[in-house]
Amino acid sequence: MTIRILLLLLSLFTIMPVTLAEGVVDEVADSMRLDQIVVTGTRTRKLLKDTPIQTRIITSEDIVKSDATNIIDLLQHELPGVEFAYAMNQQTNMNMSGFSGQGILILLDGERLAGETMENTDFLRLNMADVDHIEIIKGAASALYGSNAVGGVINIITKESQQPWSLNVNARWADHKEQRYGSVFGLNKGRFNNVVSLQHTYIDTYTVCADMNDDCEFRKVYGRKTWNVKDRLVWRPLDNLKLIGHIGYFFRQDKQDPVIPDRYRDFSGGLRGEWNISSRDYLEMVYNFDQYDKSDYYKEYNKDIRDYSNVQNSVRALYNHTFGKNGTLTFGGDYMRDYLLSYQFEAGRSYHQYTTDLFAQYDWTINNHWELIGAGRWDYFSDKSTSHITGKLGFRYNLSNFTLRGGYASGFRAPTLKEKYSQFLMVGTIYVYGNENLTAEKSHNFNLGAEYTAGQYNFTVSANYNIVNDKIATHLPQVDVEHQRNYIQYINIKRMNVFALEATAQSQWQLSDASVIAARLGYCYTHEQVRDGSANQYAPARPHSLIVRADWSKAWTKNYATTLLITGRYLSSLTYTKMQMAPPFSLYDIDCNGYSIWKVQLTNRIRKAFSLNVALDNIFNYAPRHYLFNSPTTLGINLMVGVSIDIDKL
Repeated sequence: MTIRILLLLLSLFTIMPVTLAEGVVDEVADSMRLDQIVVTGTRTRKLLKDTPIQTRIITSEDIVKSDATNIIDLLQHELPGVEFAYAMNQQTNMNMSGFSGQGILILLDGERLAGETMENTDFLRLNMADVDHIEIIKGAASALYGSNAVGGVINIITKESQQPWSLNVNARWADHKEQRYGSVFGLNKGRFNNVVSLQHTYIDTYTVCADMNDDCEFRKVYGRKTWNVKDRLVWRPLDNLKLIGHIGYFFRQDKQDPVIPDRYRDFSGGLRGEWNISSRDYLEMVYNFDQYDKSDYYKEYNKDIRDYSNVQNSVRALYNHTFGKNGTLTFGGDYMRDYLLSYQFEAGRSYHQYTTDLFAQYDWTINNHWELIGAGRWDYFSDKSTSHITGKLGFRYNLSNFTLRGGYASGFRAPTLKEKYSQFLMVGTIYVYGNENLTAEKSHNFNLGAEYTAGQYNFTVSANYNIVNDKIATHLPQVDVEHQRNYIQYINIKRMNVFALEATAQSQWQLSDASVIAARLGYCYTHEQVRDGSANQYAPARPHSLIVRADWSKAWTKNYATTLLITGRYLSSLTYTKMQMAPPFSLYDIDCNGYSIWKVQLTNRIRKAFSLNVALDNIFNYAPRHYLFNSPTTLGINLMVGVSIDIDKL
């Protein structure tokens, strides 16, 4: 089987050339460009090389080459220190440099997402079909973004159409009947710009641990199907005024229970106005709506019973004023009403709260070498009438090809309505109680990073040290004497310290006018220390992780081009203490083996319009000895075949 697959890959090099392949060299070069515009770190438009906040960019070219279906596919191959694992009910949990779940704020075009699955965003709703690029900030960013930005921010920024009209259709097939079908339609005419995307995915259930005597935490990977539809319309009634409207729908059905499958839906919409009042003044006004629902589908009666609904309505105003060439003042505020109905509340109750905030930031370019930035924010939560103040101070020093960035930022994460008011039976064995007396997590982040660029070479190294006080977790099992039941409860633990060191080296070499090689190597070291032995913690980050990426693009003739992409990731072993989720609820150590997974992908570009993509994932045929929640779910090598057609270029 393996030999046959390799022969198939080699045979693709011999496809007869048919027409012109353009942009091959440019696409590789774009992956290292430092003149891209970023907005997440400062909420102002700045060149990547000039931002005082350490920012990592995943470009549109990186996304296209990866052929990623969703953000899980993308991030685990692009960022060291990122690991996706299973939580209960096979929901996905992310750990990024020691922070997981609600410690990382996920934004879509700068807006928060409603709903959670085991305290994580539903990552499957974040498909990559219409994404322009992704901006990633590691370290506390609460001074600009408020709660949840304790460990960082991931901002997914969608596309605007660049051509008068465009239509792409694509598909991919892989093992376990995995299928993806998608389409993106773009229109750019006069003052209107519209992008509509549609994606459908399916994967079947497959068994990973057939031996019932084997020590596996799960034995099957349950299948699912999804639908994702989004529309983003841009209207420029004036040269200096842009109005952006968006609407979206997401649907997921899991196959874990064949009789009563779980269903997940999301409805979203909003309107943004961007007004460049003058060359020095900018105003942004935003309204956003997001509703995330869960339900049980009773096939016998063809009826959905909704038992979870999180609805967020938010408005924001932001203003920028530039003082000459040296300073920019940014200030604004948000208001959000947060409603939650959940089966995890007693007797199906619902709760709501509103939050409001005010923030301000000043970005001062002192001279050609020095830049300082400072910010402050006040947040108020109506539930329990609590408020928080956070701040940030950072700098950038530039000398020729060398840039030094650093600073201090405070962060916080307010307890959610779920963490305050839950009362439900988990996995049929133990009750989970909320805690109305929870206080917010409060953090102190110290960061320092250096970047050196010389010709086609770029090197970065950064360190983040986080002190997290009053971290929200759950205690070890106890007995509720009054109700004669075992339970765990959300609590604040005294402190968690997280240190992360990350280094990246990348380069590109133009071999000829038609051939380019690019390479990237990333390493992350993470160390966590929790100072409370009574807490039941999630699985910590693996200490060492490594990402390798190399791609070679060549236009063989005017008619045919190929790109060969090789990616690999290594995660070190890990031993941690876990709680047995059944009586007698004992603690035990769990050993997670280190592993390395490599992927080879060959893209053939035929005409301007047609692309054939063949990939071998896990080429060294790795399969875990025991399938644990943070083990990869692979059974071995996986053949993936995809096609993409740009109809407008035929």
